[in-house]
Amino acid sequence: MCGIAGIFNLNGKAVAPNTVKHMADAIAHRGPDGEGYFTKGNIGMAHRRLAILDPSPRGAQPMESKNGRWVVVFNGCIYNFQELKLELRARGHGFVSTTDTEVITEGLAAYGPDFFKRLNGMFAIAAWDKEEKALYLSRDRFGVKPLYYWYTGTSLVFASEVKAIMKHPDYRIGVNHEALNEYFTFQNLFTYHTLFQGVNMLPPANTLRFDADTKSIEHQSWWDYDFTEPDENMSFEDARSETKRLIEQAVARQMISDVPVGSYLSGGMDSGSITAIASSHVKRMTTFTCGFDMSEVTGVELNYDERRDAELMANAFKTEHYEQVINAGDLSWSLPRVVYHLEDLRVGMSYPNYYVSRLASKFVKVCLQGTGGDELYGGYPWRYYRIFQSVDQSAFFENYYQFWQRLVLDKDKPRLFQPGAFNQMGGSDPRSIFERVFRFNEKLKYDSPEQCIQNSLYFEIKTFLPGLLLVGDKLSMANGLEERFPFLDNDLVNFAQKVPVKHKLGLLQEMKRIDENVQHKRRYYREFDDGKNVLRKAMGDFLPDRIINRKKQGFSAPDESWYRGENAAYIKELLLDKQTVSSEFINPDFVNHIIREHTDQRVNHRLLIWSFMNFEWWCRIFLMGDTDFD
Repeated sequence: MCGIAGIFNLNGKAVAPNTVKHMADAIAHRGPDGEGYFTKGNIGMAHRRLAILDPSPRGAQPMESKNGRWVVVFNGCIYNFQELKLELRARGHGFVSTTDTEVITEGLAAYGPDFFKRLNGMFAIAAWDKEEKALYLSRDRFGVKPLYYWYTGTSLVFASEVKAIMKHPDYRIGVNHEALNEYFTFQNLFTYHTLFQGVNMLPPANTLRFDADTKSIEHQSWWDYDFTEPDENMSFEDARSETKRLIEQAVARQMISDVPVGSYLSGGMDSGSITAIASSHVKRMTTFTCGFDMSEVTGVELNYDERRDAELMANAFKTEHYEQVINAGDLSWSLPRVVYHLEDLRVGMSYPNYYVSRLASKFVKVCLQGTGGDELYGGYPWRYYRIFQSVDQSAFFENYYQFWQRLVLDKDKPRLFQPGAFNQMGGSDPRSIFERVFRFNEKLKYDSPEQCIQNSLYFEIKTFLPGLLLVGDKLSMANGLEERFPFLDNDLVNFAQKVPVKHKLGLLQEMKRIDENVQHKRRYYREFDDGKNVLRKAMGDFLPDRIINRKKQGFSAPDESWYRGENAAYIKELLLDKQTVSSEFINPDFVNHIIREHTDQRVNHRLLIWSFMNFEWWCRIFLMGDTDFD
């Protein structure tokens, strides 16, 4: 787990070593254990190291292949590197370290860039081919590790974080208005641009090749999710037992480390099952939970504090357990730090993630995460009822798009944005962006409830999951902590895609039989089906019944209550002051209207208010250069 950065001048201009050094310094938090550089002519690459495997100098980067052809900088962890290492040894490749980076260099020497497809893990890789004078950028299947690039036509500048690209002397920051429209529709970006004008993110499971001689750019997409061919003959018991086996295998793979490994432990099944399995490998596993001060909280948010169930599991698994308690006042201190590290604004109220990773980093360098189980096994049933009445593709798009406009409806955009900003959005059409995710996969069908749910799984794992992963990476790396995701293991994902919907959603057949009243379906889903049915049964051998049968609960602070209480004054000061920077883009009258509706308890606008605050700090930090919050 590290940070990478680099410059490739296709016009032959020599790369200035100092520029590469400044880029690496901007992401030093990602790699506090060391730094390394490779500059030669028109190529320069930098690496900031968080030493996890082989902390000795033998594991330092940039690393060259033994044949001298390849130079690699790499961020991530390859979980099948030992198996690949045995194969490469059989082909005559020698190794001097015990790090996974050396397996990448020798794998490239043996197989070329096709070797990226064989990696089971999380990675962002930059590989320089000295022989062909070509640079390759590649990213893991699921998009765990970020990789950004800015292409000028003559130069390619890349990095793990945008703030490193901003250190290039030729980069001039500007707002990407189309991305701004997309963000305030979905609280996410479904395309691979960013709020930073000209800066793009490499899509997951993609490799870019930049050739200095031909000045050409080749883009290869080499893998995608496929839920369209489930094994309908698979029995429930076979699905349960194989799911259990593969999760145990994935956790064991991801325990590999030369430094201490811990685990997040919420009150839920996913993190609980990972902790249960991991604690069988490590005595007195270290676990971490984030809870909330509930003294001024009312309503459904009283259920947001998961410490009691986490403590139950910590006791059952005999872990060394630590807790972080957040109160309403912790928002204002953490928010600018969260935005500075997140950069690429994405889903949800993420400051609890910052605090819990900060806690974990005081004890371990690696922490296991439960993200991915919901997207693979149908963990959001309250979303699926919306498409049950869909009779064709058009109806499916209409029903589902209405739900995924999480922040502001398209019809309200002229009131949301200032006229100048709105005009610059040009032909930006969030509805088309939404539909494009589905149209990318020609195998999707819309003829049955099962197919529509499969489409939902595909959509959410292509859009919502990458947002969660980006938040996880940025806010853990802000604290020099590596997060790992056992549910995102190649073998487990391959199998989960084959499990029929009827095994994932236990009440699917009942849902088909009840009347067509949408509200009835919605209530039925919320009250009786929490999804992930086969996963719950698979984890039944590890977890207490109370946890297995627990209702789904997202990791979120009780911000609906806090925004009306202790944080109300801070919100108004930040968003409605004469010094508010984002008012150049966002209409203050609309913001004021939203805050009043929330304060008066007419509408719960916590998601939108969070996004307003995030964008205001984004403007202050990146447009105005205000980083005086330390």
